Amino acid sequence: MDILSAPASTQETKTIQPVVIAVPKEQVTGEQRVATVPEVVQKLTKAGHVVRIEHDAGTAAYYPDALYTAAGATIVAGRHELFSGAKVVLVVQPPTVSDVDLLAEGTIVVGFMNPTRNLDAIARMRDRKITAFALELVPRITRAQSMDALSSQATAGGYVAAVLGADNCPKFLPMLTTAAGTIRPATVLILGAGVAGLMAIATAKRLGALVEAYDVRRAAGEQVRSLGAKFLELEINAEGQGGYARELTAEEKVKEQEMVSAAVARADIVITTAAIPGRKAPVLVTKKTVATMKPGAVIIDMAAESGGNCELTQAGKTVKEDGVMIIGPQNLPARVPFHSSQMYAKNLQSFLGLLITKDGTLVTEFSDEILTASLLVHAGKVAHKPTADLLNRGTP
Repeated sequence: MDILSAPASTQETKTIQPVVIAVPKEQVTGEQRVATVPEVVQKLTKAGHVVRIEHDAGTAAYYPDALYTAAGATIVAGRHELFSGAKVVLVVQPPTVSDVDLLAEGTIVVGFMNPTRNLDAIARMRDRKITAFALELVPRITRAQSMDALSSQATAGGYVAAVLGADNCPKFLPMLTTAAGTIRPATVLILGAGVAGLMAIATAKRLGALVEAYDVRRAAGEQVRSLGAKFLELEINAEGQGGYARELTAEEKVKEQEMVSAAVARADIVITTAAIPGRKAPVLVTKKTVATMKPGAVIIDMAAESGGNCELTQAGKTVKEDGVMIIGPQNLPARVPFHSSQMYAKNLQSFLGLLITKDGTLVTEFSDEILTASLLVHAGKVAHKPTADLLNRGTP
């Protein structure tokens, strides 16, 4: 008898187990973001998944437990209960070694992994056969735009950098016509017109400043001008792969430095955003150039965590030199945790769409090009070659 026409009692019924998704409270000092928000939780639970949120995980981002509960999540008190039976763990910051030890073999962890500075935990995930996807490795292709957490968080960072510059500048940013005379607008210079730089440009323009910007990629000029800023021209094309800039030659660096130095000297606020993934940030503003700046000028160095674009930058500190304030902020997106968490959660929601099939089961093969590119650790091996090479050099 054909199984399609067999009585219901004789047909086999396939039971699909819901995917248990766990979201821990971030432990890194100053980290106020959370990996998911109630809006996304509601969609996940409606799709049949079980979402566990650690108590107070979203409080610092102004998402209290009650909102998660209303969205269908279960609030749990500690890490052991949170991770027990979890199939997917969503994080902002990389998991610690102690967290990895609580995960069962085969658990999937998704978030920023910061491979070069998190080798101990990566080695532990390898040894415990945890699967880890690094969002910073998501390829910058059209299909992956909704999963591009680097861009979403850079947007938040660029906004905060412009506001931070305005907050520390001793001048008005917009032009004012008053009974006491006319106040000329402040000049803001943005070095690097990627996602963060473009957001900084847009924010500074909204605040009324005169904005100039420079990027070694010629294609960035059109975007800069579209925001109403002046693009500093230099006959160099340093377009690299993946939307990043390539490293300049020695001769190109000299020409760049001369033009940038002149622009820095006339600026009231300088925001630097230039970074090369996995490498030390290039120095764009030297100590000598700082000495030419106006008293009261401010530098916001968004590349502080990777060495800094200013020679005088100290990560996490504010330095004053020759009347100039050099600020080396860390984790700028965490300063606007409500919206940066919202954007990040939606990035993760899109990524989960590749990991979980339409019938609600986890994929068993990571053949999709986005999953392949972002796979960091799987089945006892480090899949990302540069990270594997670092580990093989004698690091844990």
